[in-house]
Amino acid sequence: MTQYITVSADDRAEAKNGIIKLHGPEGFAGMRKAGRLAAEILDALAPHVVPGVSTEELDDIVHRMTVDAGALPATLGYRGYTKSSCISINHVVCHGIPSEKTLKDGDIVNIDVTPIVDGWHGDSSRMYLVGNVPLRAKKLVDITYECLMLGLEQAKPGNHLGDIANAIQRHAEANRYSVVRDFCGHGVGRIFHDSPEVVHAGRPGTGPELKPGMIFTVEPMINLGRPDVKVLDDGWTAVTRDRSLSAQFEHSIGITDTGCEIFTKSPAGLDKPPY
Repeated sequence: MTQYITVSADDRAEAKNGIIKLHGPEGFAGMRKAGRLAAEILDALAPHVVPGVSTEELDDIVHRMTVDAGALPATLGYRGYTKSSCISINHVVCHGIPSEKTLKDGDIVNIDVTPIVDGWHGDSSRMYLVGNVPLRAKKLVDITYECLMLGLEQAKPGNHLGDIANAIQRHAEANRYSVVRDFCGHGVGRIFHDSPEVVHAGRPGTGPELKPGMIFTVEPMINLGRPDVKVLDDGWTAVTRDRSLSAQFEHSIGITDTGCEIFTKSPAGLDKPPY
């Protein structure tokens, strides 16, 4: 049976324990600030995601903007991770480690950032098109964004996490794509990865019921080929087993009395490419 607990902004952040937190106005205010910074960072990256730039250079921008805003990059030092963002190119599904590797014309890239602002985690990722991208790659990116937004339409009180998952899965599979099962969204707030787990494929009416005050990420990973992934020897980088392209978008949201609030929407309207 799903357990929920109402928390205040002053409550000590406890480790993930299976209990779903219900946040009040202070929590939503904290997530608005953190989410806005995440979105501003992703906005600022848009003109820099071009052929020839290294993913390390992009990570440097993320780090500088985060620190200059008085925030901290949640990934830096997280379980030994050494960068301020995850940057995943083409067949990399998620958790790509920034490096000297440079982007090429035709690449598609996901950049995932999580600044911590006053203790709150603003978690978001966005796709970018590098130069002249093939039509089939552009379509995968477009459909992945549509999957996210169709999922968020189901994020309202009385629905279940399975309703979000089913909306994502139906749209992906209707376009002959597959949904990654190995990774999922998660509760977020004063803890980076909290309860509940938010899967992106499932049956309507299943999973925890959505209640006002829940805060979590929705972050579908959609593959051009099969859904199977593997993690490379670095312990982080997840790739498609068949080396097919993969795309992902992520928003942090809070359930309200009437629907959901998206904390990580782009202030500049750059929620999906082309930018």
